[in-house]
Amino acid sequence: MSTYMYTRRSFLVAGSALVAGGVSGQLAPAHANGLAPTPSMRGGSNNYLPNAKIVDRIGAGGFWMMGTVRRAGDGAPLAGQRIQIWAHTTEGHERDPHSHGATLTNANGEFRLEMPQIVPAFGQPHGHLAYDSGDFETVFLRPVMPSAKDVSLSAHFVLKPI
Repeated sequence: MSTYMYTRRSFLVAGSALVAGGVSGQLAPAHANGLAPTPSMRGGSNNYLPNAKIVDRIGAGGFWMMGTVRRAGDGAPLAGQRIQIWAHTTEGHERDPHSHGATLTNANGEFRLEMPQIVPAFGQPHGHLAYDSGDFETVFLRPVMPSAKDVSLSAHFVLKPI
């Protein structure tokens, strides 16, 4: 085991390095390198139905699917973006047209749609979401719920312009 002798000079060198570089960068101002776009998830497009209509609610409701939509790069919220949602629920399978619906994002880039309770399909409770409006690259998401007893699920899109 080696012993290190702390001298006045070693403290000055260490202190200068700390001031110049910050504590692991924590003292330096934050700089965004750009927000990367969300990649499509494997299995996200299963049972996708193009042009699902915009609805106030899917079925009887009781479960909330929510999230945000932002632009890649600067992370600006995107208003008026169409998000399609579908899932295997207590009222139907994810392939059933009545289990699909779409909603639009608000001024803050947030969306929220009520639907029936999601139930496990192939052992996993999960939802499907798609951005497919054409202004940005299409993205399919398939978030898995931690528990089939959850009453909400969120998904977040970062979209890349075409």
